[in-house]
Amino acid sequence: MTPLLRVAGALLIPAFMAAGVPARAQETFRIGFVNPDRVLREAQPAKAAQAKLEAEFLKREKDLTAQGEALKAASERFEREAPTLSETQRVARQRALVDQDRDFQRRRREFQEDLNARKNEELQQVYERANRVVKQVAEAEKYDAILQEAIYINPKHDITEKVIKALNASTSAGGK
Repeated sequence: MTPLLRVAGALLIPAFMAAGVPARAQETFRIGFVNPDRVLREAQPAKAAQAKLEAEFLKREKDLTAQGEALKAASERFEREAPTLSETQRVARQRALVDQDRDFQRRRREFQEDLNARKNEELQQVYERANRVVKQVAEAEKYDAILQEAIYINPKHDITEKVIKALNASTSAGGK
């Protein structure tokens, strides 16, 4: 019985392998590429997030700019008037300028931290939406892999434009 199994195995294994080769040879591995920087520059949700941030932080930015200009003017005025001031007046004004500068630096740092935190929140939402759209495009067009970073990618594999269009379409359709 063992010789019969050997003969059958010897005949069947190559037959199964030969039958499987054409199926594997016909399979193609589809790969796509998405440029996330371009999505963040060109997609409507990213532009809307940027506009929202600008509107939200515009007043604080103007206030900071005005405070910085006032500090600069006060400093220039002090430099001009310092030679004519008494020692106590000069020290008092110098101390006041240092306090104003410290307050300005603190407010500017807080502004930048708040802006960065909000920017990260908004970008995270855009990334999540973009990733959902990338997955939808990949599934609809039967891609096996989608890359977001590559040293080189053939432009025929770049699906960034499709993703931007789908993301814009989902935005205009009211999708979030």
